Amino acid sequence: MASSPIDSALFKDQYGTQKMRDVFAETTQIQKWLDAWSALAQAEAAEGVIPQAAAQEIKDNAIYKNINMDDVREGFRRTSHPLMPQIKSFSQSLSPEAGGYVHWGATTQDITDTGLVLQLKDAQVIIVQQVQELLSDCLRQAKKYRTLVMAGRTHAQHAVPITLGYKIAIWANEFGRHLDRLEQAKSRYLVGELAGAAGTLASLGDKGLAVQNRFCHLLGLETPTITWHVSRDGFAEFSDILSMIAGTVAKIANEIINLQRTEIEEVEEGFTMGKIGSSTMPQKRNPMICENIVATTRLVQASAPLGTAAMVQEHERDMTFWQTDWAYLPQICINLSGAMQMLHTVLTQMIVHEDNIKRNLAKTKGMIVSERVMLELGRYLGRQTAHEVIYENCMKAFDQDQPLLDLLLQDSRVTDDVDEATLRDILDPEKYSGSCAQMVDRVVAKYQSYL
Repeated sequence: MASSPIDSALFKDQYGTQKMRDVFAETTQIQKWLDAWSALAQAEAAEGVIPQAAAQEIKDNAIYKNINMDDVREGFRRTSHPLMPQIKSFSQSLSPEAGGYVHWGATTQDITDTGLVLQLKDAQVIIVQQVQELLSDCLRQAKKYRTLVMAGRTHAQHAVPITLGYKIAIWANEFGRHLDRLEQAKSRYLVGELAGAAGTLASLGDKGLAVQNRFCHLLGLETPTITWHVSRDGFAEFSDILSMIAGTVAKIANEIINLQRTEIEEVEEGFTMGKIGSSTMPQKRNPMICENIVATTRLVQASAPLGTAAMVQEHERDMTFWQTDWAYLPQICINLSGAMQMLHTVLTQMIVHEDNIKRNLAKTKGMIVSERVMLELGRYLGRQTAHEVIYENCMKAFDQDQPLLDLLLQDSRVTDDVDEATLRDILDPEKYSGSCAQMVDRVVAKYQSYL
């Protein structure tokens, strides 16, 4: 029976994805430790540290099925050591000679850290793929709604017109920057660890650095410049990047929640018959997927700071953070993957209510383009005086619920310099979306390869 929503048969796809759960399954964790032992033996044999035959036998048998998990669990209960029971179980599946060379010259943290990095390497592949997918989703929608003029909002109030494509292109560009971060930073956290007891590699004599380099190369990881047993900034950086991705995902979901409000009703997360918004109010079409996304990303952003906290280490080794790493890193990867999968569904099924967008654009009866009127009048009166004139008329229009045009036509300070035809033209919100469409084009051009 599942004890966490991540593994719940009912809720697991809200809190994660199967691919990412597989990356952090217990079987995978132990297999990565076996992969590390295999690479260690091969590297040591190549440098003449252990016999080649022993290394080959270790490599051939480094398979999870050769671990007796019942013995391992009992061994862990008895010893309180996270790795010795696995070493003993794996060694028993080998000949006495080969078994004696398992874990040769390594320390526990070398294997567990490297195993975790191998899991993060697989997780990174999935995360990159999902971010690319969301970038593509946003690019397609940005192109589709490139010129659809809508009310831009600041401080939750109508500001000036924008286009829906412009709004979505901002999301796309953010995902593009996240891809840059993941690519640029991976050489700093996808790094192998082989350093021995206090990080000096003394256990391998003069072959230490050569074995370390071969070990990392065999695993497809970067070779560390110096031991990082107590330098956890790599994991902290990885966590921070995932937290930022979660921020973008949550921002988009939250924006759709707001745009789906009954009073706005411009964008909807998607609806098909059978989707139920409430157990007691049959009329509800709630943005429940977006709400799930925001909830799940909060878990990511609440757990990610543990990466920074784990940077506080004592001396050359400190075990207090290991169990933290094994808990929070899988959680943020799994939760983020689930949130991104849900957002992909939202972005591909999103409903845009163009009629409501046009209705809302006209809601303030011309005031949404008061900036344009002010700037036009400012050519004659100066910007500050024009601001005061338009401010007075806008406040009157607001209080009296009148079209701004009607009041402007009654104000000689305006009509002395701007005729009615010009006023009608500059009060058209469809003609005041600035460079929105061109900026959409720039984002699309930058990430064209993802379309």
